[in-house]
Amino acid sequence: MKADEMWKVSTGKGVKVAVVDSGVSPDTPSLKGQVLDETPHAVGYKATKDYTGHGTTMAELIAGTGAGGGLKGLAPEAKIVPYRINADSLKDKVDQENAPKLADVIRAIADSDVKIISMSFGADAENSEDLAAFKYAHSKGKLMFAAAGNEAQKKNLIGYPAAYPYVVGIAASDEDGSVGKFSEHGNYVDLASPGLSVPVWCDEKLKAYCLSQGTSQATAIASASAALVWSAHPDWTANQVLASLIDTAGRDWARDDPSTYLGYGLIRPRKVLEDPGYKPVAADTDPLATENTEGVEEDPSAASPSASTSSQAPKDPSGGATSAAGSSSESSDDTTMWVTLGAAAAVLVVGGGAFAVIRSRRRT
Repeated sequence: MKADEMWKVSTGKGVKVAVVDSGVSPDTPSLKGQVLDETPHAVGYKATKDYTGHGTTMAELIAGTGAGGGLKGLAPEAKIVPYRINADSLKDKVDQENAPKLADVIRAIADSDVKIISMSFGADAENSEDLAAFKYAHSKGKLMFAAAGNEAQKKNLIGYPAAYPYVVGIAASDEDGSVGKFSEHGNYVDLASPGLSVPVWCDEKLKAYCLSQGTSQATAIASASAALVWSAHPDWTANQVLASLIDTAGRDWARDDPSTYLGYGLIRPRKVLEDPGYKPVAADTDPLATENTEGVEEDPSAASPSASTSSQAPKDPSGGATSAAGSSSESSDDTTMWVTLGAAAAVLVVGGGAFAVIRSRRRT
């Protein structure tokens, strides 16, 4: 990332990022003054109470200041607006009854001045209310990122909200662009972002960091990358910010032939920031127009064998969401916030280009 070089141009100042997760504690040294009290009351149930440490980690990866030996995020002058959703990790019945639904949270963010929505969680079922909410947020000019999921070694189901139209699906890779073995793949993966050997809060006590890996961390870093670009170009639209990240992503395959493992490549905001003459696409040009086309049947001949679950019928969408935190080879954490918070997984060093395939269009 070469963050020190990027921070000479942009630190994310002026950009608000909504972290939709397990809640965000504003009291860690790294987040002092970084978490805004702007969560609407109707969807703000315990938004600043983190019951796993997961949401707080994501907020720090985005906008942590590094104070007190804490994490310094990639966009340290961006601001965080916290949201807690009803996830499987909520064991308390009162919390389950009071935590807001995802669709209500997304609509509330859409009606705010937040620019970016970061979602490090997921489920393997579609929900019509959620889909409508994401369409609404897109119409309001929001840029949305979501974790692809960490279950590639087990079932590799389609991950939502990452697979919804207008949501950017994020895979996890190392610094060389090699995909994590756990990182789910399919035609809904749009970009890859660093997500291996990343420090995270070990648990809800927020006393120590553990090294971990997952598409959650990758999503937070992708969201921070967008904040850097948007801060440097405040007059750009969400389409233009996203298009610039896709255009400059690291890849060794054709731009129009995205990989089901790494999408359009490894995100590199520095390539946008270091070019003062960078020309964005037209403000209303959707860089994922093909993927966002609705009601189009997939072409089986274009599908990747590794994405065979893309034709799977949606499951019952009534269940709660789960976070896509990450798997850790360094810690004993046995939860993936895709299914809770991270099952252990090793790293698969796979060149992204080897898996470059033409992916079919995304269906709703």
